[in-house]
This record gives sequence, C-alpha cells and structure tokens, in this order.
Amino acid sequence: MRSVLGLLTSSEKRRLIKQYKMERERQQKLEEQEEIKRLRKELIPKAQLMPYFDLPFVPRRSEKQPTVSREPKFCIPRHKTIRCCRMSCNDMSGPSQLQHLPSSVEKTEALYKNRGLQ
Repeated sequence: MRSVLGLLTSSEKRRLIKQYKMERERQQKLEEQEEIKRLRKELIPKAQLMPYFDLPFVPRRSEKQPTVSREPKFCIPRHKTIRCCRMSCNDMSGPSQLQHLPSSVEKTEALYKNRGLQ
C-alpha cells in the first residue's frame, strides 16, 4: 500500500485513506453485530427440569469437629490502646485497683435509693 501511495497525488491519497478507514469501520460494525446476535442467542432462557421431591431429604452428619468456645478477651492489647490514656486494662492487674469502679448492681441500688424506691 505504501508503494502505491508514493505514486499518487495528495488528494488521491486522502481519498484512498478515507475509503480504507470507512471499509475498516464497516467491517468492525459487522463483527459487532454478529457478536451481538451470538450473545442474544446464548441468553435465551431455556427450560430446566424440576428437581425430584419424591425422596425425603436426610441430612448427613458433618465430618468436621465441633467448634470450641473461648473466653472473650476484654483487655485491649498495648499497641491498640489510646496514647492519651494513662491506665489501660492491662495495667489494672489486681482487684484493689478495680474496687473504685462500682458494679452494675451497686449502680442500680444507688439509683433506687436516690429515687426512694427501696
């Protein structure tokens, strides 16, 4: 093609290039249309057989071992604690440091006493 283009004038070159582009676009359009037709044919829903419900379903026993429950970890690891906190759960090791925190029962009793219910 290049050897032919070298012998032609500029207007003829433009016309040939334009014709070549149009032909290429037409081929691409035809290929796309064929692809669309093929995809539409594949996407047509086809009937499927109904499952058999004649036999009762009997579940099989699993071969896996049952899971073992673990105690939850309420203490936050040191690397995940907030920097501004001076005392984390890990720092509170003994019960003497936890005594200053009232339990939920003590809080409830204090509320009842304040309201005069008990």
